[in-house]
Amino acid sequence: MTSGSGLKPEQIPSLMNGAIQPHAAEKYRFDAFLPSPCVQNHAANLAFLADGTLTCVWFGGTMEGMGDISIYMSRLPAGSSHWSDAEKMSDDPQKSEQNPLIFTAPDGDVWLIFTSQTSGNQDGAVVKRRISADGGRTFGPVEILCDRPGTFVRQPIVVNSKGDWLLPVFRCIGAPGQRWTGDADTAAVLISRNAGSSWDMIDLPGSVGAVHMNIVPRGDGRLVAFFRNRFATHILRSASEDDGMTWTAPAPTGLPNNNSSIQAVALKDGRIAIIYNHSSALTSSDRRHSLYDEIEAEEGAPAEPAEAASAADGRPKAIWGVSRAPMSLVSSGDGGETFGDPVHLETGDGYCLTNNSKDALNREYSYPSIVEGPDGALHVAYTYYRRAIKYVRLEPGYGF
Repeated sequence: MTSGSGLKPEQIPSLMNGAIQPHAAEKYRFDAFLPSPCVQNHAANLAFLADGTLTCVWFGGTMEGMGDISIYMSRLPAGSSHWSDAEKMSDDPQKSEQNPLIFTAPDGDVWLIFTSQTSGNQDGAVVKRRISADGGRTFGPVEILCDRPGTFVRQPIVVNSKGDWLLPVFRCIGAPGQRWTGDADTAAVLISRNAGSSWDMIDLPGSVGAVHMNIVPRGDGRLVAFFRNRFATHILRSASEDDGMTWTAPAPTGLPNNNSSIQAVALKDGRIAIIYNHSSALTSSDRRHSLYDEIEAEEGAPAEPAEAASAADGRPKAIWGVSRAPMSLVSSGDGGETFGDPVHLETGDGYCLTNNSKDALNREYSYPSIVEGPDGALHVAYTYYRRAIKYVRLEPGYGF
């Protein structure tokens, strides 16, 4: 099953009204573009609140890394066919605030968690939070959750069978005297045994290049995790048999990865669903110097394309610019050991050699999020051309 929109960049702004509409060509599928006042919108994350409201958080502004990048949130009340206007959830004019997620704690508090950095310096990022005591209607002040420089989040908190909170993170590590490029990033887990009052960090062995760790519980203290791959080869997988205290080294799955985000979720029928770009460095020759090369060029740094050469320390370099398309959905019935055939929700060339949304040149579908509703419907959100956040609902009759 494959779907392509065929939209031109100039058509998107008028569609960003939050109205959910039946898909023109596919039964049991409904689409919407979320409202936003920003020219760039990226890195969506979906989560249900206790009252049944589906929330979507993302970051928006002019361009990733700029000081006007802030966190936004839209809501879809239970039974509604219209997403609410975007609420601005952070506003530090000196920082680019990115990669938000929503977590409903066991005590009912709702946490908004996100990163905060200067320019493209991800190795200087810290993690911030806001907490809601009224079910997500209003949020308290911005606080620091983790001040260890270079700590980044993307995926949801998981509560293990012991009641510990596991927040997967990745460590953005830069070489001395050089800009961060992603070459040496590693995976870690922040663990709280006191409901988020304090956190300990556990580093994953052999995890250079494994980022955006996404933990999926499997029962009986068993956990599996999936990762984005900085070297644009394959989605990676790791496992824990002790509630997330120790992990195997991330190893390749049979799914490709293009150094862009993925997300996995455990379904009620026992399968794991993963949404991702079915592409890799082997399927696309597009390359760019770094994620922030447009900002770096303005600041005097080189902006020539980077190749998959060895770094000075013998390790490979992160690969950027690989096509971010198609947007694909796949499932596994054996915990991520093997996968069925993918369903392509969106097709196109996925051009992502620029982050500049003002010029409407970017055509990526990226940074997806997926949750399952109480009725078995799958709810998906992802970046559309870096101009909008697109929402897709797949009813049970869709047949995935």
